[in-house]
Amino acid sequence: MIKTTGNEKEGQPAKRRFNLSITSLITIALLVYVTYRLITGFGPAPKTIPYSEFKNDLNAGQISSVVISDTSINGSMRDGTAFTTVPVLDPGLTKTLEAQKVQITGQLPSNGGILGFLLTWILPLALMVGLWYFFFGRNRGGGNPMGNIFSFGKSKARIITGEQTGVTFKDVGGAGEAITDLKEVTEFLKNPLHFQRLGGKMPKGVLLVGPPGTGKTLLARAAAGEAGVQFFNLSGAEFVEMFVGVGASRVRDLFNQAKKSAPSIIFIDEIDAIGGRRAGVGAMGAHEEREQTLNQLLAEMDGFETSRGVIVMAATNRPEILDPALLRPGRFDRQIMVDLPDRQGRLEIIEIHARQVIRAENVNLEAIAQITPGFSGADLATLVNEAALLASRNGKDVVEMSDFDAAFERVVAGSEHRTRSITTDEKRVIAVHEAGHALIASLMPNADKVRKVTIVPRGRAMGYTMQLPTNDRYVLGERELAARLTVLVGGRVAEDLEFGEVSTGAVDDLAHATDLARKMVTEFGMSPILGPVRLASDMQANYLSQQLGLDARVSQETATLVDTETRRIIEEAVDEARGHLENHRAVLDQLADMLCEHETVDGAQIDALLEKIEFQEPIAV
Repeated sequence: MIKTTGNEKEGQPAKRRFNLSITSLITIALLVYVTYRLITGFGPAPKTIPYSEFKNDLNAGQISSVVISDTSINGSMRDGTAFTTVPVLDPGLTKTLEAQKVQITGQLPSNGGILGFLLTWILPLALMVGLWYFFFGRNRGGGNPMGNIFSFGKSKARIITGEQTGVTFKDVGGAGEAITDLKEVTEFLKNPLHFQRLGGKMPKGVLLVGPPGTGKTLLARAAAGEAGVQFFNLSGAEFVEMFVGVGASRVRDLFNQAKKSAPSIIFIDEIDAIGGRRAGVGAMGAHEEREQTLNQLLAEMDGFETSRGVIVMAATNRPEILDPALLRPGRFDRQIMVDLPDRQGRLEIIEIHARQVIRAENVNLEAIAQITPGFSGADLATLVNEAALLASRNGKDVVEMSDFDAAFERVVAGSEHRTRSITTDEKRVIAVHEAGHALIASLMPNADKVRKVTIVPRGRAMGYTMQLPTNDRYVLGERELAARLTVLVGGRVAEDLEFGEVSTGAVDDLAHATDLARKMVTEFGMSPILGPVRLASDMQANYLSQQLGLDARVSQETATLVDTETRRIIEEAVDEARGHLENHRAVLDQLADMLCEHETVDGAQIDALLEKIEFQEPIAV
């Protein structure tokens, strides 16, 4: 569905609904007013007088008629003025009225008649039905309010016919292996007899696993679009409500709908919302409803045959927390890894998103793919979109390569803060800090090449050094990790050399350096004292957080050694960075001067500066 603004024709129905609401409010107000006037009468309100004043007017012959009831005396004066008073015990009132020739009318206690029945019974009932409609009918978008009231247990899946997804495998880039595995699923849905002729059975469940933004949901939609079958799409969080048993009921309804629409695909996004590990024996708490939902899902996956043409697909960023019963053979027995794309995959994704962008001839998509290692498909889509927005903002007719470069920096580091006020002293500290990073990265043979260094504030960073690997790396050696540590602490060491003290600008560098050194000790077995032993716990490792704690079996003495070794590795990196910077102090000072003057220096200028200034190689200790 395409959303339009209020100025477009498609936006008019929403405007009419708003006008109708105003009309309804006015109508309700009129009905309340009319009801009130029916009860009180449309004439002017009678004058309330004390009983003593009523007796004086009666004795003076000014009253023409009265209506007497148990609770009030209403009447009118001879001049037409209406009055009312509260009666008191007065046995001689009737004789006085007869003596003054006043017209006397009695009034029996009334039950309200039809109007009383409407106000007492019908109106409250109508208000209750109206409230139910407002909360359960109107908010759920149903045309049958009473049907929506009792629809808690119905599945909230969005049903899309395969062709209506608008996505096929041709529209998905950078997921070659995952597409190959999913093609087998789509072929089974198209021609199940081809796979069953030799007695084979298709997996009941396919679990897509990978970091956020890698296209897991897009792959599921593409599988439905490729097979041309019904696609039931919903999130794991949509199963659970505040009412006990609703989630299990929705699971049953979802599978019943899918079976009736077979061949079909059920896709549960973020399945970890209901598929997490169940509590131990005797555990009580707020997870009972979620566990009932999971139990029903397990039962449903056991209770249907893949020969009926129903495939269950799910996606998660946190496979380590899923219940083992969900992953056993016969349920989600096929797991497809959807990892971050490599260089060729990034190029495919960029080409797909750049189809709708009017590009200049100087735009090199391969160069963009080269400078974006570690980007997910969602990151690349944002990069292309930001480039188009920047070009439009600057009044260009085409998107140029400079726009992609600026968009890259914006995605990586955030927006520029040109208006931020920075003192001269602060600017010098930032320049020396970034010059230290850049110089160490240029000198270390195992470090990634410096592309650019800048002191223009972006996002939370007051400056940054951009390094780009020449190729995608999946295995790193100890020397390369040590080089990264040396680059991380280079800025802090440069500040110490230049000013004799360090600043708070190295807080992020220290955090990254500490995490990397700790992983070298606890995960990679790179400590000669602790040896080739993995000490990190697997329970916290996931795609959302790479922070690992120590295994519960690690002793206190070993934990102390972990801290000691982590500190030793970082201190060795500090010593190496200090040696490089002391031997290239002239380059450091001149590079800091260039940053203070120009704010941005690219890698070629740093290389030229190193070639221009003679320096002495550091002596190995």
